This record gives sequence, structure tokens and C-alpha cells, in this order.
Amino acid sequence: MKFTHKPWIWAAVAGLGALLSFASHALTAEQAYAMAAADDAEQRVQAINQAVLAPDAQVDGGRLAAYLSALSNDEVRVAQGRAYVLSGDAATDPATGEAAKLPADAEEVVNNNYLRSVIDTAQAALALGSRDVSARRRAAGKLAAEPDAERLPVIEKALAGETDAQVRDLLARARAASLLDSEDLQQRLQAVEQLAHQKTPETQLLLNQRLSGESDPGVQKAIKAALAGIEESLAWGDRIGAAFSGISLGSVLLLAALGLAITYGLMGVINMAHGELIMIGAYATYLVQVAFQRWVPEAAFGWYLVVAIPVSFLAAALVGAILERGVIRFLYGRPLETLLATFGISLVLQQTVRSVFGAQNVGVENPGWMSGGIALLPNLTLPWNRIAIIVFAFAVLAAVALMIARTRLGLFVRGVTQNRAMASCVGVNTARTDTYAFALGSGIAGLAGCALSQIGNVGPDLGQNYIVDSFLVVVLGGVGQLAGTVYAALGLGVLSKLLEGWTGAVLAKIAVLLFIVIFIQKRPQGIFALKGRSAET
Repeated sequence: MKFTHKPWIWAAVAGLGALLSFASHALTAEQAYAMAAADDAEQRVQAINQAVLAPDAQVDGGRLAAYLSALSNDEVRVAQGRAYVLSGDAATDPATGEAAKLPADAEEVVNNNYLRSVIDTAQAALALGSRDVSARRRAAGKLAAEPDAERLPVIEKALAGETDAQVRDLLARARAASLLDSEDLQQRLQAVEQLAHQKTPETQLLLNQRLSGESDPGVQKAIKAALAGIEESLAWGDRIGAAFSGISLGSVLLLAALGLAITYGLMGVINMAHGELIMIGAYATYLVQVAFQRWVPEAAFGWYLVVAIPVSFLAAALVGAILERGVIRFLYGRPLETLLATFGISLVLQQTVRSVFGAQNVGVENPGWMSGGIALLPNLTLPWNRIAIIVFAFAVLAAVALMIARTRLGLFVRGVTQNRAMASCVGVNTARTDTYAFALGSGIAGLAGCALSQIGNVGPDLGQNYIVDSFLVVVLGGVGQLAGTVYAALGLGVLSKLLEGWTGAVLAKIAVLLFIVIFIQKRPQGIFALKGRSAET
């Protein structure tokens, strides 16, 4: 894309000297506001830029900002050389801020796309003088995203008095990007050198655009060298981002498969309704959010997720316990029949949810403390909601491992799954233990639904997206092995994201499935095989 000068109308805006020379014959406030709404585009641009750039212009900055906002929102009328700002049915004089009577022949001021761009730039220039650093950052980012040599006076004036490092970096990028179109060879080389130190995707785009329109070999060589350095820096951001995305996906798979590792891995039940238990946890989170929105003060809304975690666990665990007592208890030792029975139950649960909540997805908002992210590199921002889910997944894993290994319930579950007859002989209530174990696995699925509600919409088909992957994780990791579940979930997550970067999502999914098929053929017991007597039964 070749950098060229703006159309003739930008010539009317003039450069720094022409703009500042207006101070010697400054417009009055009334004249400036009227000219900013005039039919003649050249007059409007001149008035707007004079008001913004001339330090001794007679237009007050606060009033000008409000006037430009009204002009942008088509709330300005002009009649007999005077401008009026409408607010409902009332009209005010923008120069004085006092109420005024709108003449009957007042006409609406119409802005084309170019004039809206001029107004936006003027608003950004005014915002550079704001005391709010976030407002200055937004304004500097806008100027950096739309570089133009005509805006250099605004940028240099702001740079002279700016103290915030981020704003200064954005303004420096905007200044250098504006100089890329300079006719002076040295200025273009200086601009390339300055942009080479700002290793961002925006800088890479600017330099690539300039390279296609640059005719000087020396500048071309400098641009290519700068692009090489930027590409290498951004490549690290892409690599780290892919690894983080893989760990994030792995943590989601871990949460989804952890409950299945108990119901299928330890109890031998092929629970095709596991995805619907995840869905129940997500809808429980949604209901808690609705309750907080209706009956809890707005300031406490961010705490709804803390309440939703135990609620989602209990809701899914209750459904799981009913499912085990009503159906599964009669099918132990017959895995294929559990598959058919739970598949039918999954359809019933989906239709029940559709009847109660509707077929459309429902939205679950992130709490304020989970919004945004942490910027590690210019092209790498780690979202807080993903970080929270990773931490949550490993916290749930630690709690499950501790319960299985250290508690009386965990001892009973291990005893019943390894040798039901012997456990019964020593006084263990096997039927109750089965119910507790299945409810535990179901409750963990509910926690997975609570986590998934924070990264996507909640709908009746939510669980269907994870049921197959959950079984793959459990089988690949080794039936009955929590450690294998962890390795398999994280491994599949990272492998999927790395392959997606090379082959695309569809081919990556096919490649992962082929890998699992080949791996299971070579090692049917999974990553971690059962050892001892339990492996012989």
C-alpha cells in the first residue's frame, strides 16, 4: 500500500505554520463554532484544527470537546451564521453554553465520512490533554493507528508535556509512522529506526505497508532489517501464546474428564450423560448469576461466582445420585447397557433443559476481577478468565487426589472398586459407597460446567462438545489413573493447539484422533497402567 497525501481538502488544513499563524487573526468563539458547522468543508476543517492546535484560540477546551461530540452525533443546527446544539427540544449556544431559541429556518449539519474522521482526530487531540491517563492512552492509540503527517503538530505538542511512559510510546510511534511518508530521506530513515524498537503487530503492519511503496534502496534495506527483528520478537509471543492456549484447553479437558475418571475409570460405568451433568453445572451458575442480579446489591455481583461453585457441584451431584440410585445401580458389571441407558438419560436431560430454559443459549457474565488480562508481550495478552480456570482446574485436581488418597470415603471407594466382595465382608456399605462415588464424579462435572460458563455461552448442547474428548482423555491416560488423566488432558490440549497453528483446526483434530488410535493400539492400557491385583481383575 503506497503512502500518499490526503485529497485536496487536507491541503486546506495546512501545516503547522499555517495553523499557528491563525493566532494573529484568531476567530472569535462564535465564528469558530459557526465555521465548524458551515457548509464549506474547508472552513469547517480550518475552524476545528485552529481550535485544537492554536494555544491562544478563544474556544474553551471543555466546551469544544462537548461541541465536537454534539457535531459527531448530528446534534448541531446552523442558521444565519450561528451554530446551535440540540438536547432534546432545547437548544444552547455552544460558544456561551447559555440557552438559545432555535430559529425556524435552522438546518441540520451533515458530516461525511471524511469530516467525521477530522472530528474524531480533533477529539483525540483534545483528549491528549486530559488528566485521565486512560483517556490519554486511548487518544494516543487512535493517533498511532491512523498516522498522518498533518497531525504532527498535535503529537509533538502532546509529547512535550507527557509523563506517562505508555502514552509517550504510543505518541512516539504515531510521530515516527507519520514521518514514514516524509519526502525527506533522512526523516524516513529516522522513522524506520524508531519503529524498529517498537516490536508490535501495528508497527509490523506500518512497515510492510511502507515497504511496498518505498523507492529508495537504503530505506528498503532498513525496513527489511527492522521487519526481521520485529518478526523474531513477535514469533516468541506466538509460541508462548500457543503454549498457553494449549494449557488452557488442557485444563478445560481436565475438568471435564476428572469426574469421568471416577465414574468410568474407577466404577466402570460408561456414562454418556456426563456431558449433561456438565451442562447442569453451567445452568446452575447461570441461575446464581440471575439471583445476584435481581436480589443482591450491584456492588456484590462479582461474588456470584464464589457462590456458584458449590451450587453447581451440589446440583450436578444431586442429579448424579438420583441417576445412580434409579438406574446405574442395576447395571454394574454391564458396561454396554450403562452406555445405552445413560445415552437415553442424556437426551431426556437435554430436552428438559430446553423446555425450562429454551433452546437458545444464555449468557453468563464474567465477574469484574476476571475481566481483561495481563499483557506479557505486545502480541500476547493472557486473559484472566483463562488463568483463573487453569488455577481452578488444578485446585479441583488436588482436592480430588487428597480425598481419594487420604479420606475414609476415598478408602471405601478404592476398596469397593478393587474388590467389592471383600469390602462388603469387612463391613463397607457398598451400595452407599457407589452412590457417593458417582455423586462425586457428577459434582466434579458440575464444576467443569461452572468453569466453562466463564469462557462461552451456556446452552442445552454444551456437554456434547466435551463428552467424546473426556472419554479420550480417560482412556489415553489409563483407566482409573488420576495422574494419567492429567498428562493426557494437558498433552492433548497442547498438541491440539500446536497442530492448529500449522494445519488448521480440522486437520489438527484428525491428527490428534489418529495419534490416539495408534497409541491405544500400541499401548491399550494407556499412559499409566494399573499394577498389582487390580490389574488382574
